[in-house]
Amino acid sequence: MSKLVTIYGGSGFVGRYVARRMAKEGWRVRVAVRRPNEAMFVKPYGVVGQVEPILCNIRDDASVAAAMSGADAVINCVGILAEAGKNKFDTVQAEGAERVARLAAAEGVSRLVQLSAIGAYTESDSEYARTKALGEAGVLKHMPDAMILRPSIVFGAEDGFFNRFAGMARFGPVLPVVGADTLFQPVYVDDVAQAAVLGATGKAAGGVYELGGPDVSTFRELMGQMLGVIRRRRLVLNIPFWAASIMGFVFDMTHTVSFGLIPAQITCDQVRNLRNDNIVSEGAKGLADLGIKATALEAVLPDYLWRFRPSGQYDTIKESAVKMRAQE
Repeated sequence: MSKLVTIYGGSGFVGRYVARRMAKEGWRVRVAVRRPNEAMFVKPYGVVGQVEPILCNIRDDASVAAAMSGADAVINCVGILAEAGKNKFDTVQAEGAERVARLAAAEGVSRLVQLSAIGAYTESDSEYARTKALGEAGVLKHMPDAMILRPSIVFGAEDGFFNRFAGMARFGPVLPVVGADTLFQPVYVDDVAQAAVLGATGKAAGGVYELGGPDVSTFRELMGQMLGVIRRRRLVLNIPFWAASIMGFVFDMTHTVSFGLIPAQITCDQVRNLRNDNIVSEGAKGLADLGIKATALEAVLPDYLWRFRPSGQYDTIKESAVKMRAQE
């Protein structure tokens, strides 16, 4: 274990999968997070002392520099879906990403992987997408050979997408969504992690890679697939963008007035993002160029959404019993 990697946001949804894979590659892993005491679960990813969470604030130069001291590679998985407190889109996704790259270049780090998102565009009306693009530009300014990963919506056991809507489906006959006809290309979290590891270990060249799964589906179709897995019948109701914008404004104001105590169910920025398709661009480099076979949604969803079925883990047993009775 002579090599060291620093993973900013290494205890997050994608970051933990990256940390696990880097440990399996035999690297020492430094997981840089704001609350190390809440990231202790990453330590068993390797042998004793191989994976260590440390304190780091991506908004602070000294903190970021200390976290990468002696590192051979750096992976930045830090990102936010909504602003909260001092964590603004500009400070975290634009300035934070450039800070990591600038200090990595000064430290002499040989490889850097930046986790961005499909739809990153400097002229976007979405702050999330705009700052992701600014972060990419800042990274490439200081480290032109860096790997930029732009995944579509990422799914996996800890995701905040399918788990959220599956939870909502337990209550009431209607499942409301915004942008029911918007296209997505869900990509499995471990496929994204594998791509990041290839870049960090030097097994893949730098550049921009757009990561999507094998299937393209509308938001409505994804909800239908999810409902099929959890075995619930619900009406998927599309909320028009104009109505969703009003809802987002109200939720944003409530979040601000409550000083962040009341979380926003949807924000205006998220509504703006949902107006645009989230799929791999034609001709873009992707998982296939990295030698990774994309994992299909149906191969993974049942493994972690079973708990939202009416009888949870006993649902399959009940179905088998019903079939047995029918055959008698």
